[in-house]
Amino acid sequence: MPTVIVIGGGAAGLLAAGRSAECGAKVILLERGPVLARKLRISGKGRGNITNTAVLEDFIAAFGPNGKFMYGAFSRFFRDDLLQLLNKLGVPTKSERGGRVFPSSDQAEDVVMAFERWIKSLGVQIKYNTRVKRIMVEDGKAGGVETYSGPVRADKVILATGGISYPKTGSTGDGYIMAQELGHEIVPPRPSLSALVAEEPWVKRLQGLSLRNVKAALYLDAKKITQEFGEMIFTHFGVSGPIIFTLSKQAADALKDGKVALSVNLKPALSAEQLDQRLVRDFAQTKHFKNYLPDLLPRTLIPVIIDLTGIPADTPVNKITVPQRKDMVRLLHDLRMTIRAARPVDEAIVTAGGVAIKEIDPRSMESKLISGLYFAGEIIDIDAITGGYNLQAAFSTGWVAGDSAAITPVFRDLNGA
Repeated sequence: MPTVIVIGGGAAGLLAAGRSAECGAKVILLERGPVLARKLRISGKGRGNITNTAVLEDFIAAFGPNGKFMYGAFSRFFRDDLLQLLNKLGVPTKSERGGRVFPSSDQAEDVVMAFERWIKSLGVQIKYNTRVKRIMVEDGKAGGVETYSGPVRADKVILATGGISYPKTGSTGDGYIMAQELGHEIVPPRPSLSALVAEEPWVKRLQGLSLRNVKAALYLDAKKITQEFGEMIFTHFGVSGPIIFTLSKQAADALKDGKVALSVNLKPALSAEQLDQRLVRDFAQTKHFKNYLPDLLPRTLIPVIIDLTGIPADTPVNKITVPQRKDMVRLLHDLRMTIRAARPVDEAIVTAGGVAIKEIDPRSMESKLISGLYFAGEIIDIDAITGGYNLQAAFSTGWVAGDSAAITPVFRDLNGA
């Protein structure tokens, strides 16, 4: 059986190392930092949103245009396989709203520690604080790596260094450079699942306000390009939260083509006509405008809405004019802000871009350019919406790369694979 080097000890690297070792390979895991899986430890706000209960087709759709590439990996190692492995390793799981799956303990650390114990029990040799300079290739075949401490020979190499988001966790883009030096095309890395920066000064006044059950729509110039329903939060620079993360990649791409705006529908359960009818009934009261609004909106939002409507705060609601009421309906259904930028890629939860999928065999994760070189995880040009999809992709591609690297071509031929 071959000697396999895994570069990167994150989610993908752990599964790659473990699976290769299970298949009998001698495995050396090279981690540039002092601990394994630092990004996995903070995933899901430290709770570890490791996968999702969605059906396969919804999983594929979550990855957008490149989703079909994932059929190969998901057909060999998918959610149930992951949960079965974790259960065997002593980590029970639970599912929550939106199909998100977490360890029952709500501690991502438990997932990391279980995988670390697993790979150590299989004899994986872990080298911490080891940074790789380049992958050694001879006659078109990977033959090991050159670290800053010297060369390490191997029969197969798995590149699982992640993207460039959260660089403090070790994702610094080294893998892109290594792959590019070997002739691989790198789709330009950019933020995915990122917060967005808004121009309007009133947005900062809403810092910390969390909204649930709202609809956010993204506009390029005057054309709506996509929308999402769910939760969001205002920050000191703009907007964040689950539905903003989902919209962020398209927002970042659209900013190259024109003016981008975000429209928030604060009352999506009501049509414009229904909302207007409600206001007609409510405005029969004699309350002042500022005293009526708590019946309709979160308190933090009230001063902003008063300013944006232009209606004096002490106006009795039964004195509000029809045009003012119509403007208010429009504002509640279209609270609009100009998006100036996505937050920097090093703050994004996931990196979009990476090694082009056309140069990777989806059945094995092996490079189509270099024999014996495999890719796993975020370094590949695949990224999905929030909800556990990206970690499942890391686990699945890692498992497939590890399995493929450990089994020699002769063994595959004998088994008809």
